[in-house]
Amino acid sequence: MLTLKIKPSNDADVLIVGAGPAGAAAAAHLARAGLRVALIDQHAFPRDKVCGDFVGPVALVELQRLGVTEFPDYRQTNVIRGAAVHLDGRRLIVSDMPEVSGLPAYGRVIPRLQLDAWIVDAARASGVQIYEGWRVKGYTVDADGVTVQAERRGEARTWRGRVLIGADGSSSLIARQMHGQPPADGDRIIAVRAYYEGVSGPADQADLYFSSSSFPGYYWLFPTGPDTANVGIGMLLETLPPATEHLPKLLDQLIADDPAFAERLDGARRVGKVSGWPLSTYNPAISPTADRVLLVGDAAGLINPLNGEGIQYALLSGRWAAETILSAAARDDFSAVALKPYVDCLHHDLRYDMALAGLIVRLIRNRTLNPVWMQALRVILSRARVDPRYADITGGVLAGIEPASSVIQPRIVGGTAQQAAMAIGLGAVKQALHGPRHVLRASRRAAGSSVALAAETASHPVEYAQWGAGVAWGAAELAGQMARHLRTPEDPTPEATELPSSAVTLRLGGE
Repeated sequence: MLTLKIKPSNDADVLIVGAGPAGAAAAAHLARAGLRVALIDQHAFPRDKVCGDFVGPVALVELQRLGVTEFPDYRQTNVIRGAAVHLDGRRLIVSDMPEVSGLPAYGRVIPRLQLDAWIVDAARASGVQIYEGWRVKGYTVDADGVTVQAERRGEARTWRGRVLIGADGSSSLIARQMHGQPPADGDRIIAVRAYYEGVSGPADQADLYFSSSSFPGYYWLFPTGPDTANVGIGMLLETLPPATEHLPKLLDQLIADDPAFAERLDGARRVGKVSGWPLSTYNPAISPTADRVLLVGDAAGLINPLNGEGIQYALLSGRWAAETILSAAARDDFSAVALKPYVDCLHHDLRYDMALAGLIVRLIRNRTLNPVWMQALRVILSRARVDPRYADITGGVLAGIEPASSVIQPRIVGGTAQQAAMAIGLGAVKQALHGPRHVLRASRRAAGSSVALAAETASHPVEYAQWGAGVAWGAAELAGQMARHLRTPEDPTPEATELPSSAVTLRLGGE
């Protein structure tokens, strides 16, 4: 039993700003453990949020912990059992969802209008006090607690608690006040999405598309039902040279120009408007905790910069935050030191994966080298097509269900090198078969890329020097995480109190 030292004059033991998946999940876990929780959001639920809507296997397990999988409408959501990847209009691979022990071999596409409202309902059923329509203006911390100030339609009020969780998204006010500045553009992704009806093709297959015109980024089609889908595109906000594409216009252009994309959307019609929003990605140099304040989900930048995945990290971080706060409450200590187990948990479970993703993103930010990056994608996808285990591992890392350390296995490194060598060999054969003219064209293309890179570097020396420094920093971060992983392959979360709802039996309704 926890012995809590909470002053009765507080409005709640825990104040949570933001009722998205991270905040509502943390609220539900804490309330079920016996704490009084106030959950504050500027919107009334249900409310929409721009997202790809794909909920992967890890997130499905977290939803079961919360009881969401028992809701009547949950089983009606669309099951995704596989994915296809396309490159410049050609489908290169179709693969089933990788099987990982303890996880379902499928995901679901659940519109955020439904998903977020269900998690809020789970929190409400757990005893959380929910305050909708209140826009938080700031917070203050003192020796005895934390106070949140908010307003609604001209009315002002405050809430008083012992600890504050900031769960108010990528443009988090709580994070901005904690850090004294907004997220850097280099840590941002911009994405837009729309819903379509009359979509063709398999309803249990998610489609990912890459093309030279949209890189560094990708576009997607995630079916929400038999003939409906979430369709969107995401791209890094800061690239070299700077991206000038207007994403809604680019999405329309890709639907018209990419034959693989157009095939599924031929005859389909858009329902509603194209909506967009910036996302803040993970930066390990920025702390998610301070005295009496803790950030979760998008507010903590817990978005994978490579694939834009954020829902599973939101749900996981909400639970980890709850476990840490329960332990801190038992000692009546909510200092940054007392909240450090949460930081340790993030670093142990996510930092290696994020370091790998971060290095790749720092590299591909240089659009002048797009031909190189696209060829690398071809090599990886070609290998995955002929090597099922390679496909499972690389696909699992991309989907967040395999650890990033999997890609340093000899099978992955060797397989990639072998496929690259084969690609070079085939290229040489083609050049020999097509004669000097083909060799001359290939040489001109290579020379053109080199000249373009040299010209861009000469024109923007500071920006390209910063890009090189960013790549070096990312390489050092990944090397450090690899070394840590080898030193401590198993490092359980320190001093965290396990939640009563932690035992999960997989009954997720995937049949």
